[in-house]
Amino acid sequence: MSAPGSSCLLTLRCPRVVDRRSVRGFIKRVTTEITDGRPFTVLLTDDRELRRLNQQFLGKDGATDVLSFPAPPDAGELGDIAISVERAAEQAAEHGHSTDEEIAILILHGVLHLLGMDHETDRGAMRRQEARWRRKLGLPAGLVERAGR
Repeated sequence: MSAPGSSCLLTLRCPRVVDRRSVRGFIKRVTTEITDGRPFTVLLTDDRELRRLNQQFLGKDGATDVLSFPAPPDAGELGDIAISVERAAEQAAEHGHSTDEEIAILILHGVLHLLGMDHETDRGAMRRQEARWRRKLGLPAGLVERAGR
């Protein structure tokens, strides 16, 4: 169990290809540097669970790499992020970096959504923020940047 006010990592049907210690360290860094201490939860799971969540909450039939579920503004926490480790591993292989790096990219992307950003409507603001934080955190190209290629 995480300390009150701290972000946490949950796993459900998560393959062992993930270095949970590394992911927890990245979550802690994001909580400190990006969210100003506001906690969030990350669920690492598989395509089947992401597909179920995508259908249940967004009405979309299909797995995806990351979903963000913002908490109400007065909740004190940012919300939840769900990541498909299967999808992350495929994308990491496709882009030539580790699965842990891809999970970090997905966490960053999800956190920016939890902070209220939306790359579909914000005229590039999220893309710029993601690129800025990606450079600061030493991450490869992010989701929005890759989608623009």
